[in-house]
Amino acid sequence: MPHEEVRRLFEERAPRYREVPGLLQKYHGYEPSSGVFCGCYIFDSEESRQAFRQSELARTISAVYQVDETRVEGYEVFFPHYEVPQLSTDQVQHI
Repeated sequence: MPHEEVRRLFEERAPRYREVPGLLQKYHGYEPSSGVFCGCYIFDSEESRQAFRQSELARTISAVYQVDETRVEGYEVFFPHYEVPQLSTDQVQHI
């Protein structure tokens, strides 16, 4: 799938991710030398992460991006290097 189409789909689906319970942040990434795209999700708890993995939104990832296989890895986050102020819902929608 062309790079521009993947980016369009990222942007098109972003509002749905903003409504995922417990999802604090999602980063979209691209590694140019391999052409691999990724999503890095930060959840407020393991329970929220597991609930998302069972959701319709998560189950459609492979089909939407037309991939045969996705790699899922889970990591425990120890601490952030930079403190980020919590934003209200109104502030997030305007970013």
